[in-house]
Parts: sequence; structure tokens; C-alpha cells
Amino acid sequence: MNDEQQGELILVATPIGNLGDLSPRAAEVLRTADAIACEDTRHTRKLLSAQSITGKRLLAVHEHNEADAAQGIVGLVARGQRVALVTDAGTPGISDPGTRVVAAVVAEGLAVSCIPGPVAFISALIISGLATDRFVFEGFLPVKGADRRRLLQAVAGEVRTTVLYESPHRILDTLIDLHGACGDDRRVSVSRELTKRFEQTWRGRLVDAVVAVGDPRGEYVVVIEGAAPPPEVKVDLEQAVRTQLATASGSTRDVADAVAASTGRPRNEVYDMVVTVKRELATGAAPAIGGTVAP
Repeated sequence: MNDEQQGELILVATPIGNLGDLSPRAAEVLRTADAIACEDTRHTRKLLSAQSITGKRLLAVHEHNEADAAQGIVGLVARGQRVALVTDAGTPGISDPGTRVVAAVVAEGLAVSCIPGPVAFISALIISGLATDRFVFEGFLPVKGADRRRLLQAVAGEVRTTVLYESPHRILDTLIDLHGACGDDRRVSVSRELTKRFEQTWRGRLVDAVVAVGDPRGEYVVVIEGAAPPPEVKVDLEQAVRTQLATASGSTRDVADAVAASTGRPRNEVYDMVVTVKRELATGAAPAIGGTVAP
């Protein structure tokens, strides 16, 4: 290693099923890194072997040792080594180890970068047929108890699309619970074995999801349609202005700012209404709604 080489932690996204999805840039980083931190050394050796990469130093970093392993990686990066971090599939830190390692390296002011690539929840989201402009990723639901019930209720009321991960032995229970929380008609997309030979995505309503999934196999990504937004509450702007004038003093600008903040109405519209109501109160004239009058 060159003594002047700058150390760096590089997060490398790896295939979520199809080995052909490893980018050339990712393969090059794995080939040239001084060490590779990985979730399962056996799994990573298979990935490296497919790329004809041999002789690499592998460091085990998994959910049970990540906090301790992070300090060792910090030491390597501080000494000028380039450490690649991979998980068994997908992007490190997304429902996989990596977050603590990154935080530890960043806390020491050392360099961190990434080689982007496959992410299972993004793949499932964009093929779901549901809204992708605003979404929430929740990862795995709590297995049981109050935390699970609270999150299910949060999903039921969430107006954005929600994306979840689930294992094969819990997918049916989760779909049953989602049906109970969200109702029959909420649309859902259930993907399994993404990018693999037997990849499958079912799209439909929660009421039909359990039967459609059938015998669970492989890892799942569940994409749930957002809840209908609450009905818009119509605010009587003139009454809001009159109430503000009756309960608080202030300039026209102050009153307009307060009413705009409380009603969510455009400030220019509110300002015009304040001017109009003030004029009516001062002269006894009928309000000319919509007109603009200098204060």
C-alpha cells in the first residue's frame, strides 16, 4: 500500500439475486480494496469467485458484532486503507448492517463514499403500479406486541405509499394484519425473488392478498397504497379574520400573518381580506370581498 494513499470506507451495493447486476465499477472496487467488510464471509466469497477475485482480506460485520467491528474498520481507514463494505444482497445500511460503521467512520472525520446499485425496495416500488412520487420505507415490521400494532395503524393512516420487507415465514401473518388495519380495498403489490429466475409480483387488493401469495417462498417486498387524504376542511376566511381582529391587536400585516398561518390560505388572499374587513368595521360599509384596498 502506498503510504500516501488516503483511507476510505466504500459502501458497495451488490446483486439482490442476479449476479449480472454487479456493476463493473463495483467489481473494480472489490478487486482493489485493501479489505472487504461483509455480512457473511461465505456468501461474499461466492460473489468474489464469480468475478475471479481472490486473496482478499474479509472482515465479518453482522448485526451481532457491528458496533465492535466498526472500531476496527475506523482504525484501518485511519491508517490509509480502502475498505469496501458489502452485505449479502443489496445496499449496505438498508435493513442490513452498515449504518453503525458509517457513523463511526464519519465521527472520526474520515472519508466515506458509495458505489450505488441494487436496492430491493426501490425495485419493488417502481414496478408496483402504485404512486412513487412520495413514499415511506419501513423495513421489517416489529414481530409482535404494541410496537407492531402501532406501526400497522401508522401504515393504515399513511397517505404516502408504504414499502415493507417481510420474510417467508411471516408474510401471511403480515398480510392478514395489514388487511385488518387497512381494510379490503387498499391496493397492494407483493414481490418475491426479485431479479431471480422465479421472480414474481402480484398486484391486487388486500382482501385477496393471502390467497394470492399462497405457499410462501423467498424474501418479500410489500408495497401498500397510501390512504385517502383527509377531506379538506373549508375555512370561512372572513370569519377567521374577524375572530383574529376581535381577539388580538396588531397591524394589518400581523393579522394577515396570523390568519394565514392558522388557516393555510395564501397570504396575499388573507391580506386582502384583512384590509376589506378593517374597512367595513371602520366605515360600516358592506365588505367588498376580493377587492384590494390600501391599509
